[in-house]
Amino acid sequence: MEDKKDATYEDRSHIIDNEIRKRYYKWHLHAIAWFDFDDVAQIIRAHIFKKWALWDQSRPLEPWINKIISNQLKNILRNHYSNFARPCLNCEYNQSAEQGEGQIANLCAFTPSGLQCNECDLYAKWEKTKKNAYDIKMPLSLEFHAYTKNTNPEDHFDISRATISLHIRIKAALTSKHYLVYKMLFIDGISEEEVARILGYKSNEKGRKAGYKQIKNLKNQYKKLAKKIIQKEDIFYE
Repeated sequence: MEDKKDATYEDRSHIIDNEIRKRYYKWHLHAIAWFDFDDVAQIIRAHIFKKWALWDQSRPLEPWINKIISNQLKNILRNHYSNFARPCLNCEYNQSAEQGEGQIANLCAFTPSGLQCNECDLYAKWEKTKKNAYDIKMPLSLEFHAYTKNTNPEDHFDISRATISLHIRIKAALTSKHYLVYKMLFIDGISEEEVARILGYKSNEKGRKAGYKQIKNLKNQYKKLAKKIIQKEDIFYE
């Protein structure tokens, strides 16, 4: 009589996926925008696959799987957040409180200023050794999110106005004939073939479109001129 064949990972993959899905609502680390539960599930599956030979198949699979899932969730949370989080989070002096619009006031009963800052030795050590890693792990530095959001100069960037300003400067730098070509190509959006036809360009090269070289050379000149203007003049924040 043949021995019963051991179940493979693939044989039990539906059970594994089901047990992992049960933990979806226990995953709360949504602050890391680029790392969601699908990534977590993939890490857990890979770990179960690597450990598959350790499962005693005379025992139920689910308890063994769930132990691995629990341990992996703890490890992932630690590696991606807990190791780098401010020491204030578990401190007895932490007096953080929610303010309006979902903002958090990071208050402290220990520091002279009443704020969570480097007046505390533990915070100062964290700021020196782990804050950069924490900021990288998180999508934004949460302490200064409101400040950076409201003071970022890119918030006031007007691409349409900058484009018009660039066109005006290029017009002033070109001859009327060259500006006419520039206008057709970059403002009116006329195709190179049509521009070449309008200007009466021809080509003696077999397989080349009329005006191929002339249009190419002119476009390179315009690009160099535009780059020079942008580098020299602050047309973006006028």
